[in-house]
Amino acid sequence: MYPSKQPQPYYPPPPPTTDPYYPPPQPTMGVPVPTAPGTFQIQTPAGGAWSTGLCECCDDGSNCCITCFCPCITFGQIAEIVDKGATSCGTSGALYALIMYVTCCQCLYSCFYRSKLRAQLGLREEPCADCLVHCCCETCSLCQMYRELNRRGYDMSIGWHANMERQGQPATIPPPVQGMSR
Repeated sequence: MYPSKQPQPYYPPPPPTTDPYYPPPQPTMGVPVPTAPGTFQIQTPAGGAWSTGLCECCDDGSNCCITCFCPCITFGQIAEIVDKGATSCGTSGALYALIMYVTCCQCLYSCFYRSKLRAQLGLREEPCADCLVHCCCETCSLCQMYRELNRRGYDMSIGWHANMERQGQPATIPPPVQGMSR
């Protein structure tokens, strides 16, 4: 009555193709991982990659606006975390503003902190040298540094000491460097 159905040969699906020009996005790393109620441990990124790109400023709209109109605030918050509380947010921000208004060379000052942050977190120097990033894209670089610290579990608005208390670690200040003495 009905024609018999012939079995169809099985062909496995083709392997997924990857485009070398547009690699798949990397998973977001550097987020807090809960270890027990009320405590967490910060994951470090694998391979030294930044968790966000340089031009992804609008991922955090409020920080983008603050950095665009008053970069000294964002810089001060970053510097306090990078210096591990040795300098305050206000001091670093005021020095940045002074350098910006007097010499317009604030990019060299912030470049130093980008290099210091990269060394502490084991990040790659990308997309180009730190000085070029800061001289050409100062606000984008500050936003990227802010996002990196934020994604690693730091609440930038509360400062170094409160972040250490929140993580359950003692917030020790490094001893000051002694000057020349007799």
